Amino acid sequence: MSAKQIVRAAAVQLNPVLDSADGTVDKVLDAIAAAAVQGVRLIVFPETVVPYYPYFSFVTPAVSMGAAHLRLYEQAPTVPGPVCDAVAAAARAYGMVVVLGVNERDHGTLYNTQLIFDADGTLGLKRRKITPTYHERMVWGMGDGSGLKTVSTAVGTVGALACWEHYNPLARYALMAQHEQIHCSQFPGSLVGPIFAEQMEVTMRHHALESGCFVVNATAWLTPEQCKAQAPTPELERAFAGGCYTAIISPEGKHLAEPLRDGEGMVIADLDFALITKRKRMMDSVGHYARPELLSLQLDSRSAAPLHATAADAAHSAAHSATAPTTRESGGIEAAYMSAIASLMEKS
Repeated sequence: MSAKQIVRAAAVQLNPVLDSADGTVDKVLDAIAAAAVQGVRLIVFPETVVPYYPYFSFVTPAVSMGAAHLRLYEQAPTVPGPVCDAVAAAARAYGMVVVLGVNERDHGTLYNTQLIFDADGTLGLKRRKITPTYHERMVWGMGDGSGLKTVSTAVGTVGALACWEHYNPLARYALMAQHEQIHCSQFPGSLVGPIFAEQMEVTMRHHALESGCFVVNATAWLTPEQCKAQAPTPELERAFAGGCYTAIISPEGKHLAEPLRDGEGMVIADLDFALITKRKRMMDSVGHYARPELLSLQLDSRSAAPLHATAADAAHSAAHSATAPTTRESGGIEAAYMSAIASLMEKS
């Protein structure tokens, strides 16, 4: 992406349709269409907004949240699947890069997943939040290092993290070291109160300054009626007050448009890539201002899988096939054995 490039971006503060993935996805698609009319080329949606963030887990004891958890399971999309197909089609139709947070269902486990669709509709990145925060661990499984990477898109080099992953400086540095130009951050919104929004603003403006990149941050928003429905007691309704901060920030840590702190809406701003060079000329934290011979990061970017064929398995297979007869139909015991292993790994 040229240093002279200007990209129009949008951060969406969306009100999810609770208990309805279809309803929320329809609102996502409507927002993409509305942004396209305004010339937007990159759009960012809130954390796990499809079908909705598990607000119930913040105020409900684990022993009492079974029904709400099951409803989330029933609405959670698979990746790939119909939700991905619909969003990919919209990205392709409008030539827009789309960053979407979903509750991904993978067999028996839900994950906090960030999806980055390129402007041609291809899914450029699927990453899972590496460590769900506190109450979220009752809902989501752990991610791995395979998603701590940037992706080259039609609007530049894009990275993404979710919520309190931004309090993990090494996770942020992993993306900074891959020279992200636009950082897409997602938070739940309507949680904890004004202090959450204040902390979010400090964190995201700091990341923009430290990384020398743009930050496009999106939070969701709940109506008063939805807040009341999520709280098991009236006293707990205050847990869902405020906590919204949808904003676009320059590499110099400045707001490029007025942030949205309440209600539904969209923040739109032009990202002038010349500002990246302006910032990094003075302070490039992974370039001339870094000291990798003193301080550096080691990243295990392998995918974590529940089943791996070990070297001992391969040696046993080779030794066994050397002495055992083969058949024309099966292609040999070794082939059958390796086929079975591959099948098991695919199903996992």
